[in-house]
Amino acid sequence: MSSHVHVAGVGMIPFAKPGASAPYHEMGAEAARRALSDAGLDYGMVEQAYVGYVYGDSTCGQRALYPVGMSGIPIVNVNNNCSTGSTALYLARQAIASGAADCVLALGFEQMKPGALGSVYTDRPSAFGEFDAAADKLVDAAGIPLALRYFGGAGLSHMQKHGTPLSSFAKVRAKASRHAVNNPLALFRKEVTADDVMNDQVIWPGVMTRLMACPPTCGGAAAILVSEKFAARHGLRQDVRIAAQAMTTDTPSTFGAADMMQLVGYDMSRVAADKVYEVAGVGPEDIDVVELHDCFAHNELITYEALGLCPEGGAARFIDDGDNTYGGRIVTNPSGGLLSKGHPLGATGLAQCYELTRQLRGAAERTQVDGARLALQHNLGLGGACVVTLYERV
Repeated sequence: MSSHVHVAGVGMIPFAKPGASAPYHEMGAEAARRALSDAGLDYGMVEQAYVGYVYGDSTCGQRALYPVGMSGIPIVNVNNNCSTGSTALYLARQAIASGAADCVLALGFEQMKPGALGSVYTDRPSAFGEFDAAADKLVDAAGIPLALRYFGGAGLSHMQKHGTPLSSFAKVRAKASRHAVNNPLALFRKEVTADDVMNDQVIWPGVMTRLMACPPTCGGAAAILVSEKFAARHGLRQDVRIAAQAMTTDTPSTFGAADMMQLVGYDMSRVAADKVYEVAGVGPEDIDVVELHDCFAHNELITYEALGLCPEGGAARFIDDGDNTYGGRIVTNPSGGLLSKGHPLGATGLAQCYELTRQLRGAAERTQVDGARLALQHNLGLGGACVVTLYERV
């Protein structure tokens, strides 16, 4: 794979609470149109499309894209849990880098229901069977919903290993709210303090309050990826390109380490990030801005370490020193992240792409990180898959 892959256009619609959004196909179509408009392209120029969503019937991708255009191109529907959007992006990049296509659309959307995530198909073995069995052995959290048990347990593991105080997670959530105030597409734009987070409804005593968890969200986002020659031929912008990308799935350490941090993908994240740094010839110290998978404040904290943004056990100090925000070393989740921007599962990875592309263009307005040149994206799905993408300003 040798062709440079450029992000020619991005599009995103404002995220909304369940019941307050348009239906999935309208959200998807609008996000695709916005990406095409941003790129200055007609849908007829798109050669392939990869469409991600978690909750929906087969061929929802076609349902969303047919109003945009019925050109007969391959449309591939993608489901990889919470990393679905970035998996669509990964496949789109591969298609271009391999020479199979020159212009590809990656689209993600989700129409969610209120409340905690749960299984839809209860008449067959769950994909989380082994994960549930492992979690039951590691944490005593009867009655706590699945995702909260996993990520709360991972945070508890970090607390036990490194003495991390609960207030560190509260500070992560407060930081997310400060960033989201400046993002008009975010679901929650009200600023909260660390004390507000600590004093919120307790979900798991000593481990989690309600504000430390991201909300169910509806939304859509999209990106147009093109080859260098296609961009040059059609006069498209080439100022942002994908410098490196890696996708990983679980290894034996997920279950063998007997550690909740591993169960939620710590090693997947670490290995994917290391691959990206190696291919690009950079290190975490070179990164200017990061959009990472903060489905819970706990996961943002442990992901700082998995991505090498700080040493293992150093996340609490990283937070206290303000190195995760404006004026610090690496601005994390300038969009407000999943915690404040929202988490429509299929759209999340492409919403991260939207934010980072605008950052590198210098067009992120009130969320802009001054002088951003290298941007890292981390998108995680349990079950599991992790995609890490490095963008560079050309």
